[in-house]
Amino acid sequence: MKPLLILLYFLSFSLLAQDSITTTLEQKDSIDADIFISKNNFENVYFIKDNVLIKTSDKQSSNYSNIQLGKIASVHTFNPLKINVFYANLNTVIILDNRLAEVSKLDFNTIQPYKNVSHVTTGFDNTIWLFNQDFQYLELYDYKTQTSRYKTIPVASKVLDLTSNYNYCWLLTENNLYCYNYFGSLVYKIKNDGYSKIKAANEDLVIQKDEALIFYNHKTKTLMPIALQNMLISQFFVTNQILYIYNRKSLFQYKLKTD
Repeated sequence: MKPLLILLYFLSFSLLAQDSITTTLEQKDSIDADIFISKNNFENVYFIKDNVLIKTSDKQSSNYSNIQLGKIASVHTFNPLKINVFYANLNTVIILDNRLAEVSKLDFNTIQPYKNVSHVTTGFDNTIWLFNQDFQYLELYDYKTQTSRYKTIPVASKVLDLTSNYNYCWLLTENNLYCYNYFGSLVYKIKNDGYSKIKAANEDLVIQKDEALIFYNHKTKTLMPIALQNMLISQFFVTNQILYIYNRKSLFQYKLKTD
């Protein structure tokens, strides 16, 4: 009986291990940031310090600041040639190039029809996804023609987060997590089980729940915990199977094994 119990113990441990995404710590760096945004394949790090967006690399540093617009609400760098910076208090989006030079300014207080925007993220081409707070739906907005290409069906609960790539946009609300394609059609919806933040990982997602991260597989429609040591997660970002976690002192770089 005792050998059988031991065998069952190790079998159960093995099954648990297979049901999580393993990680390998590859790098740890100290950065002085209020908010970590992202890091890309060219070793460019984007972060906010004293309400200034900063881009650093081994060779140079650049920054963008616009104190007249108030506090930066969000920054999305998925397309480094068309970075969007959202100033929620003044309902304004700034589009920056890869040198953090201003390319476009979208003041939704003056653009007709008026839009009360609460969240913004990157779209394809000359578009951004925005959440229209008055009508409670997502819009794929073309800022060159100043028109909405597509609109989604309204949602019923408060929006918590928004993320995207060129093909999909994910909307996290207090009740549900929605995935839309670039036509604004609903691809899937899952119940929000205490999730607070989301980041796109190609067609998959990394989801924050308390101080833990979960991997959502787009193909298998499964949720798997990401194996990490207990740590404060101030911000996180994921790209090309690399997970970055910032804890207000250090930036940790983990390799994800999702296969």
